[in-house]
Parts: sequence; C-alpha cells; structure tokens
Amino acid sequence: MNIAVNTRLLIKDKLEGIGWFTYESLKRITGQHPEHQFYFIFDRNYPSEFIFSDNITPIVLYPQARHPLLFYLWFEYSLASLLKRLNADLFLSPDGYLSLKADTKSLAVIHDLNFEHYPKDLPLLIRIYYRHYFPKFAAKAARIATVSEFSKQDIVKLYRIPAEKVDVVYDGANETYFPLSPEEVKKIRKQYSDGSPYFIFIGSIHPRKNLVNLFKAFDIFKRNVSSDVKLLVVGAKKWWTTEINQAFKGMQSADEVIFTGRLNTGELRLALGASLALTYVSYFEGFGIPIVEAFRMHIPVITSNVTSMPEVAGDAALLVDPLNPETIAEAMKQVSENTLLRDDLVRKGEIRKNLFTWQKTADRLWESIEKAMK
Repeated sequence: MNIAVNTRLLIKDKLEGIGWFTYESLKRITGQHPEHQFYFIFDRNYPSEFIFSDNITPIVLYPQARHPLLFYLWFEYSLASLLKRLNADLFLSPDGYLSLKADTKSLAVIHDLNFEHYPKDLPLLIRIYYRHYFPKFAAKAARIATVSEFSKQDIVKLYRIPAEKVDVVYDGANETYFPLSPEEVKKIRKQYSDGSPYFIFIGSIHPRKNLVNLFKAFDIFKRNVSSDVKLLVVGAKKWWTTEINQAFKGMQSADEVIFTGRLNTGELRLALGASLALTYVSYFEGFGIPIVEAFRMHIPVITSNVTSMPEVAGDAALLVDPLNPETIAEAMKQVSENTLLRDDLVRKGEIRKNLFTWQKTADRLWESIEKAMK
C-alpha cells in the first residue's frame, strides 16, 4: 500500500498529546511494515529523526497550516492535489483533519470533541472551523480511530456515526519513564522547590486543564494543612486567560506555586518522578497521557471523575469533582498525609500501566488501517 500521513504535528521539541501519538505509533508501524510505502506530509521543514525507516518519503507542503484559513488552503488544495499525484491508497490523519476535496480513502484519528462541549475555551475562528468541519471529516472518513471508549461514544452520539465505524486506539506512555531513586528525588526537589515536596500539574496551560480550580484547591489545602508542600506547574502559557490569571493573582499561596514553563522529555520525567502526586484535574480529556506516565513513575494520581479519566485511571487514582475545589483539596490532603494510601495507589498504578503501551497503540492503529482498506 501507499499510505499518505498527515505529520504536521511532528515538531521537534514541541510534541504534545497528538504529537506523541503520531510519533510513537508511526515509529512502530513503519518499522514493522516495510512492505508498505509511507509518505510523511509536513507543513514545514522536518528533522531527520522523524524519518524512522527507509520506507518513508518525506514531503513538505505549503502554506504552513497554523490558522483556520491556512488549514483550509493546506488540506483542500495543497493536500488534495498531492494525494491525487501520489495515487495514495489511504490517507491517515492522526489529528483528525481531512481533505473534503480528495477522493482518497481516509482514516481520521479524532482524539476528542472538547470543542463541541466547551467551545468558548477556543479562539473564535478556530472554534468555528472545528465545529463546522469536524462533523464533515467524521462523515467522510472510511474509518475513525479515537483514544478512549468515552470519546468513541461521544463521536457516535454527537456526529451520528455508526459505532462499528469507530475504533478505540488507546494512547500509551513514554517507556523511558521509571521511578527515581531517593537520592534523585532529593536532588530534583532541591532544583525546583528548594527541597520541598510538591504536587505537579503537567499540560498545556489551557482553560479545560482547569487550573482555576486547581489554584483554588491548592489554596484551600494550604489553609487546612500545615505543610511546606508546593505546586509545580509544567507547561507553556499558550492559553493563559484572564480567568486563569485572576485565579492565580487571588491566591493566598501564590508564592508557593512554581512555574517551570515547557520541559523536554528528560526534564519532565525527573520533575514528575520527584513529585508528591500528580494533580490532573481537567474537566475534559480524550485520554490523559500524564496519568499513565505517573503510574510508570510510581507517583500517586489525583484526577477527575469525568469524561475519559476514570476509564484510564480505574481504581489506581483518587477521583475528584473537577468543578469542586474542596474535593480536590481533600484529595491533596489525603495523599500528603496518608503513606498507606500513597503506597496503595502506586501499587495499583504499577498494574494498570500495562494496559496502555505505545506498542498496543501501534497495533490497534494498524488494525484500524486494515479495516479502513477493506
């Protein structure tokens, strides 16, 4: 087969959730299927590290698709023309965007529909583009993959897609993640928090990541517990809104919140591994990779009881109402004070992490590709 792949989100040192899905699954699929030819389609210059094997031909198409108007030009004109020239058997799009003009059979990976539930979290033009085009992409796709049973049911319900057309392809977690030694924990805590233990938040600074209620919860925790525990916030302030800023400025314990900015993979592993617990209390997620990364690092997890997070966490995390800072604060208190609870969560996470590996992701995605070609 000739398989064309949208690799726009393979960007050096800037991989996030969809980027990691693309990287980890394609690295394995292309290596395991040398009999097929893959065309990786970028919208900017690419580093050689993303060309995983000899059966990959990289292609750069312009213009760079980083804005709704440019999305349209790239997918409906540049990409449509290229797919016709390549005579591709399948177009695989790990970020869900398709070309409606192209006749090529397509497999769209739609990770979640957060923009349908919380449209005001996105800039106006992006919101309009997503809500107009993604139902069309879903209808056009020969097959859809998504990263949780929750997201599958959401796509089926909102877009009226037959359930048998949608495959669940769970995310994995970085396999270089493993627990730190006590000496490493001490060193990393000294680096980030002057030696104090800390809760850690990991993710893009975006409204749905629920930093507003996390800040409120941390304030409540600090008022109720005599402790030197800090809050470490890891991520770029890409979507730092007025509401998030007001919540932070209104904190009594704002001076105990530490912002690291974006960390590379090695730095992130160390920061997570030295934490007291992961506080991942988004109000909407299609999967939640940091949950599984924390399992791998033997770090207790506090996460939300909504959308996909209970499905991923199972019984290996404390589940909280993300809209109720009091419940988040109570979970922080329990994790900080109860050693037996922490040990139990770590033990359960060690078991549960085996359900989510990038090899399983690659295998399930390949199965979806084969179904799409029938």
